[in-house]
Parts: sequence; structure tokens; C-alpha cells
Amino acid sequence: MKITYYGHSCFQLELDGAKVLFDPFISPNGLAKHIDVHSITPDYILQSHGHVDHIVDLVPIAKRSGALILSSWEIKEWLEKKQGLEKLHPMNIGGSKKLGFGTVKMVFASHSNSLPDGTYGGTAAGFLIRSEGKTIYYAGDTALTQDMKLIGELQPPDLAFLPIGDNFTMDVDDAIIAAKFIRCTRIIGMHYDTFGYIEIDHEEAKRKFAEAGLELTLMNIGETIAY
Repeated sequence: MKITYYGHSCFQLELDGAKVLFDPFISPNGLAKHIDVHSITPDYILQSHGHVDHIVDLVPIAKRSGALILSSWEIKEWLEKKQGLEKLHPMNIGGSKKLGFGTVKMVFASHSNSLPDGTYGGTAAGFLIRSEGKTIYYAGDTALTQDMKLIGELQPPDLAFLPIGDNFTMDVDDAIIAAKFIRCTRIIGMHYDTFGYIEIDHEEAKRKFAEAGLELTLMNIGETIAY
């Protein structure tokens, strides 16, 4: 599996020959100016919610690549009726979908959800992906919740993407608790530094995770790592 970071909460995973993109917000991100959005051609896009800092590049990427988009029913309706997209698969919390690279399950995220024009976007979500014998948890934008304990009890992830920027989501301290709830020791941080509201101290964050017996990776934008 390969992981490429495009900034904020946008990652692309290469899983069993498929490219899976999460929450495409790249072109307005001043920290990601060196990323060529036109070079991103996923096979699938998993959309956790509809806020502009997660969805702004979705439509052009989807139209160019022909990717299948998985999202809430409400986002699916908005993309179909207002954006003219057709390759869409709606989901809701607790539902699963088998795809070419593995299985995707939509899980709860404690966060608001609306589209850029104010349309209601349904329940915010995260995703559990099972592929190549591994389980990956993409939390989306979320607060710390008791629901995370269910993930740890039923399907502990091998790797988790957790928000750590505070203000709009969990902070570092809550993300450490979340990692323990889901029983995952390898964490990739997201939703930090993009705006002044969510700037963090990188070294302090890594130290706190290490002191808790956890590994926090903060990827550079544009970096690709193998897992």
C-alpha cells in the first residue's frame, strides 16, 4: 500500500491496484501550491462530508478521472442534481460496499455537514477500509466519541488517519484517547496547519503520542510513503 498526502485531510491510497482519494481539497490550500491537481486521477473518491475544505476539488477531479464517488445520500443527490455527476454510490452510517480493492464501511463522525451552497449534507462520516489484509480507518472531521470504542472492539485498524488540529475537530490529546479507543498504535495526523485556527506544534504532538506509546506520522504535502 502507498499513501500520498495532498494537504489538509486529503490523501490518496494505492490499494490492490486501485487509487482511492479522500476529501479532495487542494487547489485553494496555500500550503499545497506545488501540487498539480490535474495529475490526480483516482479510481474512487471517498467523501466524508461536504464542507468546502474537503470537497472543493471533488467535481473537477471526478469529471476528469471518471472516479466512482462514495458519500452520504444527501451529498450524492447534490452531486447528481446540481453538479451533473453520474458515477455515484450513496451510503449511510453502518453500511458497507464491496469494491475492486476491498470493502468500505461508513462509520459515524461527530461533526456538522453542509455543502458549499448551504445544502444539508447528511451525517458526517468516516470510513473503515479493508484491503490487502489490513484495516485502515479514515476518521474524517470528528470529535472524540464513545463510538470509536466499537471500532476497537470489532475491527481494530492497522493504521488510522485522525484529525489533530483542534478548534473544528479533536486536538492532539483527544486524538491520543481516540487511538486507544480504536486500539491502533500507528496514526497519521490530518486537519492541521492549513488555517491559523488549526496550527499545531509538530514536535510537541509527536512527543505526546510517543509518551503514550503511539506513533504519530505527520507527512509532508506531496510525500508518498509505503505501508
